[in-house]
Amino acid sequence: MSIPPLRCAVVGVGHLGKWHAAKYAQLPDTELVAVVDSNAATAREVASRHECEPLLDHRALLGRVDAVSIAAPTTLHYAIARDFVDVGCHVLVEKPITTTIEEAEALNQLAEDRGVVLQVGHLERFNPALRRLLEEPLEPRFIESHRLAPFKPRATDVSVVLDLMIHDIDIILTLVNAPVTDVRASGAQILTGDIDIANARLEFAGGCVANVTSSRVSTRSERRMRVFQPHGYASIDFQNRTLALHHMGEDDPETGVPEIRTEELIFGDADALLTEIQAFVAAARGEQPVIVDGRAGQRALETAATITDLVRSNLNVMTRAAGPGQGGAKT
Repeated sequence: MSIPPLRCAVVGVGHLGKWHAAKYAQLPDTELVAVVDSNAATAREVASRHECEPLLDHRALLGRVDAVSIAAPTTLHYAIARDFVDVGCHVLVEKPITTTIEEAEALNQLAEDRGVVLQVGHLERFNPALRRLLEEPLEPRFIESHRLAPFKPRATDVSVVLDLMIHDIDIILTLVNAPVTDVRASGAQILTGDIDIANARLEFAGGCVANVTSSRVSTRSERRMRVFQPHGYASIDFQNRTLALHHMGEDDPETGVPEIRTEELIFGDADALLTEIQAFVAAARGEQPVIVDGRAGQRALETAATITDLVRSNLNVMTRAAGPGQGGAKT
């Protein structure tokens, strides 16, 4: 007996959600039932492209689908995801999981109570270069990451910490797999009313330190991370999907300097979003564990929230120190 296709839908089919819809439409074991968007024209356009139903309200789908992607604005994640999880629908929600830690905890608890998959769209986890790195024995001692992007008005509903840095936070938490013991952070507002550049230093139980920098007002795009270990280090370029593994060998008998063997890996074209959605579908069918579950999304959000609070606190101190007429707030 053949297994019926998984009935799927996408809520929010703007910049990213339209690609979710395209992936569901192309998979052989899924049926794209509908797309939802508050913009009727957008919903109709995407629905027409994939021959599914356009809807304006996600509640019209409750009980009609088995799995859903949520790519709506972050402030709506919790309310929409809660409605689907509550009726037993599997959910893939874009990052960040929710706006607040309290919402994330409530959503995770509900998903666990209902026994459904709650996956968070930390897309970089499906980058083949990172997946290969995670196959290596890992004992990180120092991690350095840079995630820079030119300014785009689209994602300014959240700070750069929740927009960009949270990718690297999630990756670093996965690589280190130890509690964060100390966080220091600073940043600046440049083009928006929120944090546009941020730097954070994370210290972990066991001694690992991570230095994380993100900017959404850069002149170039860059997504790199270096992971230093006792016997070598790894350099990963997420943007170009390359990984360099530098292995420290025996000391050279003449110089006393360790020999370094470098392994350069190039992964070429890869569709990380398709891989992510395939993993979600497989998890929803019970064929494999969830790769980025709701608890992982909550941990990333908790660290991101700490960084955000520290940066905003430091910015407030700087503003008060500047005073009126010197870049300070006017009263």
